[in-house]
Amino acid sequence: MARLPRYNVIDQPQHIILRGNNRSIIFVGDDDYRFFLTCLHDAASQHGCSIYAYVLMTNHVHLLMSPHEENSISKTMQSVGRRYVQYFNYLQQRTGTLWEGRYKSTLIDSEAYLLRCYRYIELNPVRANMVAQPIDYAWSSYANHAEGKENVLLTEHPLYLALGSNVDARQHNYRDLFKHHLNEVDLQGIRNATNKGWVLGNDSFKDKMSAASNRRLTPLPKGRPKTIKIESDPN
Repeated sequence: MARLPRYNVIDQPQHIILRGNNRSIIFVGDDDYRFFLTCLHDAASQHGCSIYAYVLMTNHVHLLMSPHEENSISKTMQSVGRRYVQYFNYLQQRTGTLWEGRYKSTLIDSEAYLLRCYRYIELNPVRANMVAQPIDYAWSSYANHAEGKENVLLTEHPLYLALGSNVDARQHNYRDLFKHHLNEVDLQGIRNATNKGWVLGNDSFKDKMSAASNRRLTPLPKGRPKTIKIESDPN
């Protein structure tokens, strides 16, 4: 199956997943997480990306980010991938690829899905039964959004800023979003869109993004095309 071209819609958020090859471990110790975040910060700054949310799991990474130049995200992820794998292979005395192919991505309808994606990303460690509360996990953006912990990697999206008129109100309202987990429909919708490379949004948003990205954004119909029977002319 031919690969779909990457999205190139400037300033439109994307949800990104980068997995270890065969779901293998990509972070062994705290220094590994720190170095990955350093690589991400350097690459995003160089290539013009804003990072809104992230979580680093033991064998995969979730990012919510926007490109501000053409191919910003591709260049950022390529830089991070090369730099981190060289570091990891050297320390672990291994060779070969670390990643499970290309990163996965989906365009996000900001108004409808952006804050749901924040929750989806930062609740990953809770769903994986690694911690009881998202604040207990060190390698995500939750502490910045909910408690104001300084994080130079992150940019505050306008929809996050709109949660409150001041810092305290914003953080309080953000914490309230996490009192309930995402429902199964939202979970599956985000997973399917990202893993299959489709758009996360309504039909109007999909049409708009299709025109902006100049690529197919929804699956092709399943099965063979219908055969049209043409009757012969009796004359």
